[in-house]
Amino acid sequence: MNFCNKKKNKLNFLKKLYLFKKNEILKRLAYFKDTWNKNNKEIFAELCFCILTPQSKAEKCNDIICELKRNKLLFKGNFTEIAPYIKKARFYRKKTDYIIGARKLFRHNGKLRIKDELDINKIKLTRDWLVKNIKGISYKEASHFLRNIGFGEDLAILDIHIFRNLKELGVIKEIPRTLSKKKYLEIENKLEQFSKRIKIPMAHLDLLFWSNETGKIFK
Repeated sequence: MNFCNKKKNKLNFLKKLYLFKKNEILKRLAYFKDTWNKNNKEIFAELCFCILTPQSKAEKCNDIICELKRNKLLFKGNFTEIAPYIKKARFYRKKTDYIIGARKLFRHNGKLRIKDELDINKIKLTRDWLVKNIKGISYKEASHFLRNIGFGEDLAILDIHIFRNLKELGVIKEIPRTLSKKKYLEIENKLEQFSKRIKIPMAHLDLLFWSNETGKIFK
């Protein structure tokens, strides 16, 4: 089978999968949108989840965050108390430091004030700010976090799973070995144009690709 036929078959499959999964995707995005109405601690917990996810399974990272919250450590635990829980994810020492560092950044007068620091009217500038100011947060994690709190309509969450799909669909020629800001934004723009062409919103595409890879829609 030549590349053009393979690409066409992949696209047809994607469109059929979207019709099948669309309602589930809409419900998940509505859940994300509602997250913004929760308190600062819940928003911060979502940030910590995204800090944990690089090279680790999302479900496992979510379990870690739930355990830290249940044991009242996520918002006040020190390194020694938090680290044993994060051992279930890769690079746990660094990620423990990143969570504690983020907590310090958003704590004002003894209380977490993360919502005050996020300009939801300028999401891409807010993403830039997150990448600049929070260790452990790249453009992928920042986009993931903003999507998970309801503001991901114009953002791409680019990782190896997404790259693999984009390459098979002919959106990109090759999977990048490294991902600078310039390269990230370049591929994000290509994904946005592809999204418009096939009439599937970009935020929907991310969940659709993940569903295709894992068989489930999570976060």
